[in-house]
Amino acid sequence: MSKEIIVNVDTRETRVALVESGKLVELHVEREERVVGSIYKCKVSNVLAGMDAAFVDIGLERNAFLYVADVLPEMDDEFPAARKDSHRTFKIRELLKPGQELMVQVVKGPRGTKGARVSTRISLPGRYLVLMPESDSTGISRKIESDVERDRLKKIAESIKPLGFGMIVRTEAEGRGEVELRGDLEFLMRMWSQIQEKATKISAPGLVHQDLSLIYKMIRDVFGSDVNKMIIDSPVDYEKAIELVELSSPKMKPKLFLYDEPEPIFEHFAIESEIENLLRRKVWLKSGGHLTIDTTEALITIDINTGKFIGSTSLSDTILKTNLDAVTEIARQLRLRDLGGIIVLDFIDMASAKDRQKVVAALERELRKDRTRTKICHISPLGLIEMTRKRTGEALTEIVTEPCPYCQGKGRVESAGTVSLKIERDLRRLVAEMDDEAFLVTAHPDVVHHLVGTGGEVIDEIERRLRRAVYVRANENQHVEKYEIIPGDLQEMERHMMPWKKGETVECNVVRNPFSMLPRASAWLDGYVIELENGGKYVGRRVKAKLGDIHRSYAFGEVTSAEKSLDKAVRS
Repeated sequence: MSKEIIVNVDTRETRVALVESGKLVELHVEREERVVGSIYKCKVSNVLAGMDAAFVDIGLERNAFLYVADVLPEMDDEFPAARKDSHRTFKIRELLKPGQELMVQVVKGPRGTKGARVSTRISLPGRYLVLMPESDSTGISRKIESDVERDRLKKIAESIKPLGFGMIVRTEAEGRGEVELRGDLEFLMRMWSQIQEKATKISAPGLVHQDLSLIYKMIRDVFGSDVNKMIIDSPVDYEKAIELVELSSPKMKPKLFLYDEPEPIFEHFAIESEIENLLRRKVWLKSGGHLTIDTTEALITIDINTGKFIGSTSLSDTILKTNLDAVTEIARQLRLRDLGGIIVLDFIDMASAKDRQKVVAALERELRKDRTRTKICHISPLGLIEMTRKRTGEALTEIVTEPCPYCQGKGRVESAGTVSLKIERDLRRLVAEMDDEAFLVTAHPDVVHHLVGTGGEVIDEIERRLRRAVYVRANENQHVEKYEIIPGDLQEMERHMMPWKKGETVECNVVRNPFSMLPRASAWLDGYVIELENGGKYVGRRVKAKLGDIHRSYAFGEVTSAEKSLDKAVRS
């Protein structure tokens, strides 16, 4: 089975696709600050005896949740080998008190209205090992099935394990020797020393150690001997990846490639079209049947239907074929959409117990390919399978979409940030195909805010990369997912799109800009965005403003003093 990692790096987003046998099976997106796996120095905000848990301030928007089982190593349910015998049951009030400071690691990212979940049990993953300070256990990855290999690796691990530390040998260590494992351990020990040193210098709440970026996490966790190649479209990140691979696994260096073709990398490998299908409820199967995927607050349901498939022998064979076909696609969709929590699979009813067992066995086999921990129950007489998949953060659809404002959240639309990124990718494609000097982009105001950025930094970077002039204008009547890109002559477009001059006073409507902090605000002037230095208190009003520096997609300005006095007169 061929296995490739395709990496697309943009100014505000990094996307990594894992392709197996020519088919997309995983897609990872990084846009914001990395939280899961990061280590914080926190302060206990309040202790809840009734929940046997505490809320701690780690410096994020919402307080994090710390359960008593995540304070005590003997209650570890993540790695059973690390569990210690204890006859005493501890209460949260015996362990924590308000105002107390301690070091925690995020194990589940913020999701919806919930804050992050944290643990005091720190674990530092390397390429071959996971180092666990303040533990004394030794574990071997369950995916290493050979008893002989497990015994060999356990002997090496116990011989190199430092006193007062626990260790887990990862799957990638299979077939590796003591020299490689010891080198990985030394790297992790240096990292832990740096974390401890930094923790003494910062005050709570504060970030002590941020987990690796998405690209380097993929190199550490996925870029193994079973991967044929890893292709990166950013020269800067390619060079950094080369340096990291040379340190951790020099033999993998020939499998790293830089993509420098004009066609966007995800379009070249036909990944972009696959991503579009991720937002759909219905997923078609090869046989003609289909899956319907629905997400609720409590659980995820996946329904299997025969659809267009009518079979050729008997009804039972048709049902079995559809269910087996669905198993492969279900396992793929779980990885691809990064679905987690409680999942109920509604297979087509099967009268034969033998057929039901075949479906369960096939599902177990497919789920072994998933790096995320899963657990399944036996199939019920109704054809239902209950299963769980570990959830550490938001699912992919939650990252790239937001509740639909047109249907009060009953459905989902692409977020303004996602649409702005699509516009950027479309501009790159058009530049590669056309010789035009300038482009006019018309989009929803929320999308324009994302596309222009704070002080125009985003659109300026886009123009620098494209080496083309880009004029961005807002149209409040435009659907948030819709936009228009018109190519044209630079001089002609400048004459039509830029009728204003520096120092000119104009009338405009003041709005709150999600990227501006008070006392700043923005204003719309025929779809042209103006950043007002003192506009915060005039949000929702029409004012007169004096223009400062003028750019193609934005200008700077301030509300004039005459308009301020006029505003006072109106209030009186």
